[in-house]
Amino acid sequence: MSLVKQRINIIDGIRGFSLLGILLANLLIFQFGIFGKDEIHYYQLSTIDTYAYYFTKVVIEGAFLPIFMFIFGYSLILMRNKLKENNKRVKWHLFRRFALLMTLGILHSTYLWEGDILFVYGLMGVLLLVMVNRKPKTLLIWAVLLFSLLFIGSLFEAEEIKMIRADKIDLYMKQTQEIYGSGTYSEIRAHSLDDEMLDMSGGEAAFMLFLTPFVLSPMFLIGMYAAHRKWLQNTSSKIKQFTILSGLFIPIGLLLKATPLLSKQWDYRLDMSMIGGSMLAIGYISLFVYMYNHQKFRRFLSGFESMGKLSLTNYLMQSMICTFLFYGYGLGWFGDLGVILATVVGVIIFGTQALLSSIYLKYLPIGPIEYLVRLVVYLKIPKFKKHTSLEYNHKKAI
Repeated sequence: MSLVKQRINIIDGIRGFSLLGILLANLLIFQFGIFGKDEIHYYQLSTIDTYAYYFTKVVIEGAFLPIFMFIFGYSLILMRNKLKENNKRVKWHLFRRFALLMTLGILHSTYLWEGDILFVYGLMGVLLLVMVNRKPKTLLIWAVLLFSLLFIGSLFEAEEIKMIRADKIDLYMKQTQEIYGSGTYSEIRAHSLDDEMLDMSGGEAAFMLFLTPFVLSPMFLIGMYAAHRKWLQNTSSKIKQFTILSGLFIPIGLLLKATPLLSKQWDYRLDMSMIGGSMLAIGYISLFVYMYNHQKFRRFLSGFESMGKLSLTNYLMQSMICTFLFYGYGLGWFGDLGVILATVVGVIIFGTQALLSSIYLKYLPIGPIEYLVRLVVYLKIPKFKKHTSLEYNHKKAI
């Protein structure tokens, strides 16, 4: 099939794949609370659920958000190119997109669920506007520099950060279990926005906010660089490279992600999980590309594409569904299912969303939230056109 200036299916597939991992990681928050997920000893997990919990912490949590960051950066350059081709004001169009993401993030975290990522992504998009017209080499240099600083910083002994005051943690966890499990919508929202028990001064909070862009930027920048170099185009000719990347980055990433657990046996507390998460993300992306180019996996992996095309709509729907399942104003499963059963529920939710998204896309080419984004970005009502996906010849099944 010839190349056309439309969607690249594999990008949608990777974006959908990242949504699965984000959902499975977020289930720890939905079921145990945004701080409770790291205070798991307050919950009576079975032995097998305890193993599943640590598996999730190492293999899933912190590895799929960087995938989304990479695709965000990749798509940013593709959108910039499209806007330039159409003689549009690139930065103003992109700014409107990111401002809307920040607005949606504020609404999402205030009125539905405190684990929002849209605000941070929108904020990062605004900050990255200064890099949108930089040369690929500049993007790579900054990404490597920031990664190097993070790596060096992670070599120093890490002090365990407690977000809740030590003298209030028992009370906070008890209130969280009671309110989230059986409280009303108003009680749950009030508890989620209560900052009286946080063990952090205004100065510390400001410093962490200042550091956030430097910590998150590398994967965005790598994605932007990759788009310039067309990493995800004509991937069938790059199988060897992606095979090497997956074989190298996945085991190293897993080892680094496990350092907080492994170092508990040492006198020196080491936490390289953030670097490990980024490396694991690159490994997962490479593995996805490798499998996507094999016919026996292709049909299964193509199911992620519909999720990726409706990523914003599906992400917000996951919050609506899971808060209903786990919170007191819904079914009240908070803290009751255990990790394994909750994971099964998550897979069912994702599978149902993928099926419904596939059916939806047969009739409409764009989701409701995606429609809103396009409306705000271009300041005109989007015209519905049957989209053509960008595919590549795979010659034969590899």
